[in-house]
Amino acid sequence: MSDVHHILVVDDSLEIRNAVSRYLVKNGMRVTKAENASEMDAELAKSRFDLIVLDVMMPGEDGLSVCRRLSSNGSIPILMLTALGEEMDRIIGLEVGADDYLAKPFNPRELLARIKAILRRSTRPEILGGTLTGRRVRFGHQTLDTDTRVLVDDDGVEAQLSVSEFKLLTVLLERPRLVLTREQLLEMTAGRTPGLFDRTIDNQISRLRRSVEKDPMRPKLITTVRGGGYCLSAEVEDAD
Repeated sequence: MSDVHHILVVDDSLEIRNAVSRYLVKNGMRVTKAENASEMDAELAKSRFDLIVLDVMMPGEDGLSVCRRLSSNGSIPILMLTALGEEMDRIIGLEVGADDYLAKPFNPRELLARIKAILRRSTRPEILGGTLTGRRVRFGHQTLDTDTRVLVDDDGVEAQLSVSEFKLLTVLLERPRLVLTREQLLEMTAGRTPGLFDRTIDNQISRLRRSVEKDPMRPKLITTVRGGGYCLSAEVEDAD
């Protein structure tokens, strides 16, 4: 990989595209700009990118649809830009595979810090699956294939995990029976500390339980520790 990271900025606002581009270039990055999903696809066909900065609200195919489509390939990290107060867009964005989100209007230094945090994780080959990379592991009534991000329960029912769900689950699987705080989980999965009233981890745990638990309302595998955080309450072993 080149020492200069190549960033694709996708936003229908010319002002935002240019401002983000200037700031990132000033800080040593290479930037390509796209106004919409069609232009983005054309650029992806021509060049290799290390990260996509993707706006949620765009004419034509919106950012959430784009994120879902790209994350199904599990290829390029995505930082989503959302309008201030659009909490549901942020939650859905993380669910469909975004690596992080930032609300508009944003401080360019915060954008740069988020991008660098994602790049640090994505350029470490072991980070996505951690020590579980390339393995099939069993916990409780579930088996996870870390190559495909597919869960299979004892009844043969499969569930495809999003990138963000997979990251969170593998962090828990690597530390069974250990209580992890929300702050620790956010740092290990997103490389940042939570802001005031940040419920990113709570929302991701809730969605992950829908795939993992027999009864998400009465979780047995991913348990909540009052005043502590969350814990994988099961043994983890090789499935092969």
